[in-house]
Amino acid sequence: MGCELCTQPGGHLVHQTEDWRVVRVADAAFPAFYRLIWNRHTPEFTDLDVAARQRCMEAVAAVEQVLRAALQPTKINLASLGNVVAHLHWHVIARFDWDSHFPQPVWGNAQRGVEPPAAARLPLALETLDAQVGQALAALSSARD
Repeated sequence: MGCELCTQPGGHLVHQTEDWRVVRVADAAFPAFYRLIWNRHTPEFTDLDVAARQRCMEAVAAVEQVLRAALQPTKINLASLGNVVAHLHWHVIARFDWDSHFPQPVWGNAQRGVEPPAAARLPLALETLDAQVGQALAALSSARD
């Protein structure tokens, strides 16, 4: 069986390096849902060497910092499950006390309906948020060079 994260982008591409890419997941209920995907097929985080693990987590932290500064969410959820797709990827999801599932995980049961739609409740457009995430990741990449 092929790996979908080896053959598909996994979302709307925001920034890419030789090691990883960050995409925004198309999810109407959770519009500020980003995913860092390791480019080379790697099942587990500890399959990376120490330097690669550090680069990975610096990028995850950069995405989290932008989401916190730009959106002021109630919580940021970080997850690296890989039960369905055994390819190293991290979920970075801005959560709000008004979102459909809060405080449950995004994969759990909805707790309420959300009106207006979630993306309309964010303080900035998704394109602007993507640009801010991309800028932070580009700065992180250039700081390493």
